[in-house]
Amino acid sequence: MPKVTSKYQVTVPKLIAERYGIHPGDNIDWVPAGDVIRVVPSAKQSPPPSLESRLRLFDLATERHRRRSAGQKPVPSRARGWTREDLYLRGRSR
Repeated sequence: MPKVTSKYQVTVPKLIAERYGIHPGDNIDWVPAGDVIRVVPSAKQSPPPSLESRLRLFDLATERHRRRSAGQKPVPSRARGWTREDLYLRGRSR
């Protein structure tokens, strides 16, 4: 019998999950029903996106990143007032 953890989490028994098609990452709804609580697989779940859709979204995100990066100027290391080597030597006797 599943127990509620200290984080108020509950494990769905494997036989129940298989019977009702519940998989890791799925959403479930907790529905009050009088003196009991019904656990219902969420009917609002959309089907996983197709490979073409995922690739299109990735391409759009890549293009946004390129546009954002194109407007930025690289910062020369001397403008920071320190170099990478300074970090390695910090706190050590020379």
